[in-house]
Amino acid sequence: MTFDQQEFDIRCEWGAHGVAVLAPISDVVIIIDVLSFSTSVDVAVTQGAMVFPYRWRDDTAQAYAVSVGATLADPGRHPTRYSLSPASLTAIPKDTRIVLPSPNGATLTLAAKPTPVLAGCLRNAWAVAAVARKYGRKIAVIPAGERWKDDGSLRPSFEDLIGAGAIISHLHGRRSPEALVALAAFHAVESELDNALRQCSSGKELIEWGFATDVLLAAQLNVSECAPLFGQRGLYSSGALIGFQGLMKRVAQ
Repeated sequence: MTFDQQEFDIRCEWGAHGVAVLAPISDVVIIIDVLSFSTSVDVAVTQGAMVFPYRWRDDTAQAYAVSVGATLADPGRHPTRYSLSPASLTAIPKDTRIVLPSPNGATLTLAAKPTPVLAGCLRNAWAVAAVARKYGRKIAVIPAGERWKDDGSLRPSFEDLIGAGAIISHLHGRRSPEALVALAAFHAVESELDNALRQCSSGKELIEWGFATDVLLAAQLNVSECAPLFGQRGLYSSGALIGFQGLMKRVAQ
């Protein structure tokens, strides 16, 4: 097909359509939602929590949480309750089971099955790339993007593009032109990630809402050694955890 980038090892395409086209022909899918879902998943799983992604933010979310014996996170972004605010998850106790409703990142995660799925962001770019390479050479990198409020259509977002580029910078193989564009975008702002995320549209919105800490957490590069893996039990867990010393040895080889 014209749009499946199948002649390349490292593929990159946006959102739900990207998952639909690339997941069936890739060895692993990496979902990237830097200022929300994937950074929240990384923060929670790093603490030893287990995250159940759930698409809907309606009454069915509570019923689902009960069915899996988990706590339901606030469906929006809340500073003091578990939510899609990464800062709200920094002290989550180990072994906590939490349902994280997300019409974006969770939807993409569930749509990629049965292909293995990793949650990637700037914080864990090294680790996610290392684990992804274990699954094979055909790697689909999916920046989630945001949604326009008026009609719900896809808004390709700066933060997810550079998050994709950060991960692609550590992936070996022939990169598609789309992957090369993401890589170039990341390199253009690599030395000033914090400032770039604070000035992009999504970052400014979060700061205006009082979530500047979330932007700061999301802008940290390679501070996490966790590659959250979506498993057969329907949750993200720390089953894919790589120490940086071992990771650096592998990269050097």
